[in-house]
Amino acid sequence: MNYADRLQQAIDQRGNACLVGLDPILDLLPPEFAAARDVTRTRAERARALGDFCCEVIDVVAGRIPAVKPQSAFFEALGSDGVRQFERIVATARNAGLLVIADVKRGDIASTAEAYAHAFLGGVPGVHADELADAVTLSPYLGSDSIGPFLEICKRTGRGCYVLVRTSNKGSADFQRHGSPELSFQVADAVVKWGAELVGESGLSSVGAVVGATHGAELASFRERMPRTPFLLPGYGAQGAGAKDVVGAFLPTSGAPRGALVNSSRGILFAYREPRFAGKSWKDATRGALDAMIQDLGAALGAR
Repeated sequence: MNYADRLQQAIDQRGNACLVGLDPILDLLPPEFAAARDVTRTRAERARALGDFCCEVIDVVAGRIPAVKPQSAFFEALGSDGVRQFERIVATARNAGLLVIADVKRGDIASTAEAYAHAFLGGVPGVHADELADAVTLSPYLGSDSIGPFLEICKRTGRGCYVLVRTSNKGSADFQRHGSPELSFQVADAVVKWGAELVGESGLSSVGAVVGATHGAELASFRERMPRTPFLLPGYGAQGAGAKDVVGAFLPTSGAPRGALVNSSRGILFAYREPRFAGKSWKDATRGALDAMIQDLGAALGAR
């Protein structure tokens, strides 16, 4: 099944468009997983603690949200042991009924781009299908030939990709707002073109766009420009964006949210550090923060 159709099906089933980013920042991990930052431990032990934490987060959120987004950099930092844990987390999440967006931000050309596409979406000998992501994030800076190999695999396998269009970081305007039309709009137009052959029964394409929730005033313009594109919206919570900021990214509907996923990472994973959850276990804090996110987004979308 087309990725966009599977995504919308998952959103319909869960009744929300929340995405939890699995960014296991070592210094913020709960004390139970202190081994991950203990330099006296072996690399394998540290990676295992990192994987254990993320798998327990998956246990908390499974059945409640459509998808998770593991950030590969935190695992790659621990070498091959970390990569094995990344694969473990992808498999654990998919077996728990969650879609997995691998946040890898790859962007290269020719055989290198093809190798990346196979690594995360297409599979190579010895890699189990459960260890492959449902979608990946991509950087388009090198142009269309850096995206093409991923499009081919998406067509063949029913997987998806999200292209960086207008990112949530403060420095994004350094390049993305330059030009006429500005670069982010040019990339948005390319995303529409790239995704034209991958539109599913949901009316949405399997080629999505990363558009920062921190740019709430711009979201409606991007949505108008990309009417069939699923949005991935980072920046909610710890980066400062709120539920009302993301409303313009969603498509009109009378049912479950349609057309976007809203990502929160630190605000969910490390909620136990917040005063409002003082005295609670990290799992109860994570559960409480996710409850609040689901409620806030539902209220904002219901009020539009």
